[in-house]
Amino acid sequence: TSHAPLSDETTGCKMINQYVHLGKIGAGSYGKVVKYRNIKDGRLYAIKVLSKHYMLKVRVVRSETAMTDVLREVSLMKMLDHPNIVNLIEVIDDPNTDKFYMVLEYVEGKMVCDNGIGLGEATSRKYLRDIVSGVMYLHSHNIIHGDIKPDNLLVTSTGNVKIGDFSVSQIFEDDDDMLWRSPGTPVFTAPECCQGSAYHGRTADTWAVGVTLYCMITGKYPFLGETLQETYDKIANDPVEIPGDTSPQLADLMQRLLYKDPGHRMTLQAVAAHPWVAGAEGPVPEFVCRCGFGRRNRSDSQEAVQ
Repeated sequence: TSHAPLSDETTGCKMINQYVHLGKIGAGSYGKVVKYRNIKDGRLYAIKVLSKHYMLKVRVVRSETAMTDVLREVSLMKMLDHPNIVNLIEVIDDPNTDKFYMVLEYVEGKMVCDNGIGLGEATSRKYLRDIVSGVMYLHSHNIIHGDIKPDNLLVTSTGNVKIGDFSVSQIFEDDDDMLWRSPGTPVFTAPECCQGSAYHGRTADTWAVGVTLYCMITGKYPFLGETLQETYDKIANDPVEIPGDTSPQLADLMQRLLYKDPGHRMTLQAVAAHPWVAGAEGPVPEFVCRCGFGRRNRSDSQEAVQ
């Protein structure tokens, strides 16, 4: 959409096209997220409101601005169709204003698991199955999320997890997932990414899934220092401390997800079939969307599980 009326003259309500403003949800790196209701279908939507002038001014790397990040986020979200990934509804870019709007599926809550208590094994297993399903789907489409963490994992009213915030996501070609740009949040950063050198995106995402699982179970971060450098030192050098009351299967899963050496780290395909994850439901099923793009790695996935 390229035209965005900002108010309804008859009611005085603040609007963007057919969306009525209800209130701010939160803030991101480049702008704010606001809740709106669509007067045509009555549904709620989350709209990311961004300043084009600001995004064109901020440089994220030498050759790219924040606007490059946002346009990349839009382009890859348009490719995605998965029940555990937040859906992009439309983009509104009015050339007469400074604002750029991303209309997103509204999800009721966030995953809160930094309370020092944890969510319990049953809830953590359910959430992890959703996370693994969504991240495997992204990887099958050559997309690295780059910032898997509880803040970016939204929970619906029915208890399903949806992965959001693709602002630092990257796309790789063929099977070469070697990346240079550092991933998102320090406490979820893989050891190989702390060195400032190239790393494999899929194994870095997998590490972040492991840190997220640890947070869900314990309510704490596995590696956290008082400074950024101390945090990176702990990530790179300290062994992960598994609580003594953790079940053997879960302890095995967390240890294998949080291997320092990415070459020995568990794959997500193996996680999907791990006994603790499978439980009574069986392995996390492969999700193949209409485009069929993810089918190409099916034989590889089966071998990884074995």
